[in-house]
Amino acid sequence: MTSGFSRDSFTWLNYLTLGYFAYLLNAIGPAMPFLRAELDLSYTLSSAHLSAFAVGILLAGLGSDRLIARFGRRAVFRLGVVGMALSTLLLLVSHHPALTIGSALLMGSLGSLVLVIIPAALSDHHGNDRVVAITEANIIASLCSVCAPVLLGLFVRIGVGWRGVFVVPVLVALLLNLLFWRVPFADPPAPRQSGLASARLPGLYWLYWTVLVLAISVEFCIIFWGATFLETQRDFVRADAASAMSLFLGAMLLGRLIGSRLTQWLRSEWVILGSIGLCLASFLMHWTAEWSLLTMTGLFLAGLGVANLYPQILSLAVGAALNQTDIASARASLASGLAILALPLLLGGLADQFGLRYAYGLVIILLLFAGLGMLLARQQSTPVRPVAGPPRL
Repeated sequence: MTSGFSRDSFTWLNYLTLGYFAYLLNAIGPAMPFLRAELDLSYTLSSAHLSAFAVGILLAGLGSDRLIARFGRRAVFRLGVVGMALSTLLLLVSHHPALTIGSALLMGSLGSLVLVIIPAALSDHHGNDRVVAITEANIIASLCSVCAPVLLGLFVRIGVGWRGVFVVPVLVALLLNLLFWRVPFADPPAPRQSGLASARLPGLYWLYWTVLVLAISVEFCIIFWGATFLETQRDFVRADAASAMSLFLGAMLLGRLIGSRLTQWLRSEWVILGSIGLCLASFLMHWTAEWSLLTMTGLFLAGLGVANLYPQILSLAVGAALNQTDIASARASLASGLAILALPLLLGGLADQFGLRYAYGLVIILLLFAGLGMLLARQQSTPVRPVAGPPRL
């Protein structure tokens, strides 16, 4: 860490806001068994909530630059913070799938405005220390992600109900506005590249991009469907199944801390291939073991394995893009939206047709293709020094 690095109020505002977004994103999956039971939803309709959130991420990624150019970062950032709170309130009072899915769409589209602004704002504010700031923001986001399923299980046990987990971010939004109302935002510099630059991204980048889509799909299939799998296939009490997902998210936090050290001695390609192997073996344990302890051990180890896939693959992809790093990072955000949109919904559709026990095995197929893609990329690549990318939740 750079000795001159300073965490001022602007830095903490961005850290906490990213944590706020991560908490909401990771509360949706564990809350689904309760919402599905309350509204008698099919697996496909259940997965449509996360897919709607992903559509919102895509919309924000496509239109946020125009909003920022028109109204400035500060106003758009406020819109994102307040918009997340209002869409959460809509979810709290809704008792129809059209409204709950609509609230998830609003969460994604308005909330992702801050996801677009935060890495750029921290980068501009901290200059050469941007990697420190973005890394710390990711750690806080991971910590907040772990809190979501833990609080959900707690609220259910004490009689508050599953909706209590969504009251917390509304209160956080109020506190953020009260404590940091006067914090200024610097507007971004004029863009240096046009959208046409994406045509010059090399083939190796798109191979990494494809592996990135597969890796994100694995992560969110487990996050979104893990609690439902534990409840319906392993006879967990619903509140315990929701709380159990904190093991997966906590393992991801631990895995990212370990991964940041591993890359000092190992090339990213080896870290990724090892992570895919660990995730594949541990997910098989989680998926097939009938004994609860083995199922949970597999879930935890799968979290360790999946933790470093996104940041390491993104680093290789951005490095392969050479001087097209801005465009490469933008296209990577579309990979996130596409994966979160399509794969949990596909898994839900398969579950309606063949049952969740078999549909959940889609994760194995995704991991096998990700491993194959990395082997192909390794044959085509020269050693690439990792480049810091935007925050990942």
